[in-house]
Amino acid sequence: MDGLELLVDLHRNAERQGPGGAAETRRAIDLSGLRQGAALRVADVGCGTGASTLVLAQELDATITAVDFLPAFLDELEGAAAATGLSERISTLEASMDALPFAPQSLDAIWSEGAVYNIGFTSGISQWRTFLKPGGVLAVSELTWLTRDRPEELEAHWLGQYPEVDTPAAKMGVLEEAGFSPLGYFPLPGHCWLENYYRPMQARFAGFLERHGNSPAARAIVEAEQQEIALFERHAAHYGYGFYVAKRTED
Repeated sequence: MDGLELLVDLHRNAERQGPGGAAETRRAIDLSGLRQGAALRVADVGCGTGASTLVLAQELDATITAVDFLPAFLDELEGAAAATGLSERISTLEASMDALPFAPQSLDAIWSEGAVYNIGFTSGISQWRTFLKPGGVLAVSELTWLTRDRPEELEAHWLGQYPEVDTPAAKMGVLEEAGFSPLGYFPLPGHCWLENYYRPMQARFAGFLERHGNSPAARAIVEAEQQEIALFERHAAHYGYGFYVAKRTED
C-alpha cells in the first residue's frame, strides 16, 4: 500500500477522521440559524465517514450531500446512514473539494469540519462561496492559534504543516474579505481532540501495524501521529480548532 492507502486503512473504521464532537456540531447549527429553514440543500464537504453528516441529517429539515474524494469513507457513511434510518436524507458524492460540481447559488449551506486545510482556508471559502445562495451559511472548523504567544516548537511544526494557521480575529477578517458576514465562533474543547479523536486512533495502532506486518511505512505513519498527539498534550492551551459560522453576503 502507498501512504494514502495506509492512512485510509487506519481511519476508515473510525467515527472521526479529525477532532470534533456531536455537541459541537449542534452548537454550530444553533449559531447558523438553519433550524428555522425547510427543505434545505446542504453539502458536507470533506465528510470522511460522516460523523457531522449524520448530525446534520438528524437536526435539520434538509437533504445532505456528503462529499469526499475517498470512496472507502463514503462506503462507511452509507452503511451508517442505513443503520440509523437516514439514507433518504443523505446522498454521497465522490469529488475533490476544490472541484465541486454544484451549480452556482444552489446550496443553503456548506459544512466542513476539519477538512478545509486540504486546499487552504482562504482558497476554500472563496471557491465555495460561489455555490451558496445569498444569505447561505458556511460552517467550517479550522486550525487556529488560541494565544498570542506560542512555544517555538509548536509554531515551527504547524507553520511547516499549514502556513495558514492564524488567530480567530485574522480568520474572521479573511471571511469578511471573501464576502461573508460572521455569525459566530467558538474553539473546540480539548475532549474533541483527545477523547473523540486521538485516543480512539491510538487504540487502533496495534491492529493497524499487525495488518501491515509492522512495515516501515506503517510504522512511520504511527510515529508521525504519536508525535502530533504528544505535541497537543504539551501545548493544547495554545492551539486547536476554531469553529467559524458565517453567511454569504449579497454581491
